[in-house]
Amino acid sequence: MKHKLCVARLVRFAFASLVMVAPGAVAEDLEPRSYANTPVGINFLLLGYSDLDGNVTANPSIPLENAKLNIKTVVFAFARSLDVWGRSGKFDIVVPEAKLTGSALLAGEPREREVTGLIDPRLRFSVNLYGAPAMSLAEFPGYQQDVIIGASLAITAPLGQYDDSRLINLGNNRWSFKPELGISKRLGQVTLELSGAGTFYTDNDELLGDHVLSQDPIYQVQGHLIYAFSNGVWASLDATWFTGGSTSVDGVGNHDHQENTRYGCTLTLPLNRNHSLKLNASNGGHTRTGSEYDAVGIIWQYRFGGGL
Repeated sequence: MKHKLCVARLVRFAFASLVMVAPGAVAEDLEPRSYANTPVGINFLLLGYSDLDGNVTANPSIPLENAKLNIKTVVFAFARSLDVWGRSGKFDIVVPEAKLTGSALLAGEPREREVTGLIDPRLRFSVNLYGAPAMSLAEFPGYQQDVIIGASLAITAPLGQYDDSRLINLGNNRWSFKPELGISKRLGQVTLELSGAGTFYTDNDELLGDHVLSQDPIYQVQGHLIYAFSNGVWASLDATWFTGGSTSVDGVGNHDHQENTRYGCTLTLPLNRNHSLKLNASNGGHTRTGSEYDAVGIIWQYRFGGGL
């Protein structure tokens, strides 16, 4: 009985390591269960697909009108749960490849773009600072969550497709750093989560040749209401609000401050002891400027190691 309970809880915690990635949308991700406890030494392989429609350009300073863009993304990811000085943690790496197609008006002139390539990969390290001690799989059935406080740092590397003669690219040609602090509270079958983060950007010094694009940090608050069903099934309602991100080119501001909201939902379904599926969808609420899009996705996950 304890073994079955442990496996069911593992399924609920499993998908905390993967985000839906798109250019211009990374700072806006909805990520339920980011700070759940997971037994040490378990590895996760993930393969995901997402479809985004709308305005998801990487550079909000570009004066595009009537943008109709579609990004189909395949995401490969690996994660491993860690023992961080007696506290549970996780490391993950996400490598997305995408096809972007779309059209828009630039200064009143129609433009079209089609490109396939890598989106900037992301690495993340997270640790639960309180309420989630590092435990083996054998010890895990005795664990009951109350309050968890965790922190993470995500780093995006400029390794994606980028053509400095083009306005729209899949990569951003710059680094980004996203520190985050989150809290999770379990109330029976319901878990409430709240987190705050800031995404900080280096300059892109190859915008349309030799121009320099700078961007202010984007600050984000997100919340999740998660309900755990039996046998590892869980569902969540998700929301995020973010602000900031004003850009400038060669020191001249673009007056494009962002203040946007997004809403979404997530459903995770266990297939067996090692395999799971996650379905998610999100859309924009109020959008002042920048990315405004609808997204749907599916993720397959395989878990191994750590005594499974």
